[in-house]
Amino acid sequence: MSLEGKVAIVTGSGRGLGLAYAQELARLGAAVVINDVDAAVAAEAVQSITAAGGKAVAVAAAVGSTETARQLVSAAVDTFGRLDILVTNAGVLRDKSLLKMTDEDFDLVINVHVRGTFTCVREAFAYFKENNVAGRIITIGSPTGQRGNFGQTNYAAAKAGIVGMVRTWALEMKRAGVTVNVVIPVAATAMTETVPFFEKAVQAAARGEAMPEFFRKDLGFGTAADVAGLVAFLASDEAGQITGQAIGVGGDRLQLWTHPEAAATEYHNGGWSYEELISSFDGLFGHKLQSVGEEFPELPAELRPEPAAAAH
Repeated sequence: MSLEGKVAIVTGSGRGLGLAYAQELARLGAAVVINDVDAAVAAEAVQSITAAGGKAVAVAAAVGSTETARQLVSAAVDTFGRLDILVTNAGVLRDKSLLKMTDEDFDLVINVHVRGTFTCVREAFAYFKENNVAGRIITIGSPTGQRGNFGQTNYAAAKAGIVGMVRTWALEMKRAGVTVNVVIPVAATAMTETVPFFEKAVQAAARGEAMPEFFRKDLGFGTAADVAGLVAFLASDEAGQITGQAIGVGGDRLQLWTHPEAAATEYHNGGWSYEELISSFDGLFGHKLQSVGEEFPELPAELRPEPAAAAH
């Protein structure tokens, strides 16, 4: 198996997407450090891997602090003798529109996603560099971080920030032979289960049936298992030439996201004064302004949510 002898840490891997990543890495031969804030959930995740013949150990701790990052790396090295792969999946949501979002809502999401990614990556990279390991780092982004989403100021900032850090880290880690990338999953999770637009897809997955083709192809929306293959690929030796990239995956769709580039460029001798912008901006750029938010195609009639039952 391609990951035989490798050791991986997957943060936030007690359930959902993180568990799918950990199980796939283990299936391919890697020993895995499971992480979750709930010790019982982490233990169940470990059991799911060991029962299938894999190797895993649990660390129950909240991601964000340097202490937790060191605990995770120590668990990998002390239990399995080394570290090769880090997947920073841990995350939380506190969705509210701007005027309703509290300082605590903002700080918690930024701490887990951004600081948690930063501290874990810093600790893993220090190990890789000191031990001459051509490590693999896979961080987790979101379409929200790429295009924005109503009610997710904190989450959008966090996920966009992770992409920015990865571009920087790819430069800093190149000489050490360490790769770092962002995976942008689109999958049925606890968050999407409550969105009416995805109701038919989530219901099909819950029944163990294939999701309708519209979701898998047109929307690139699938299961957690659909994302795990890309995570495992980026963790492999075969992906050693891929770094600094943002790659989307979901359902039957795989996407390579661009880095931000200028959509249009104009010049004016002497610079752009207020008066010049008033007279020229709309004609130069008005038809090239960029869209915000995700744009979904209309749901086919047969896939629309069932109307709520009338109250009696």
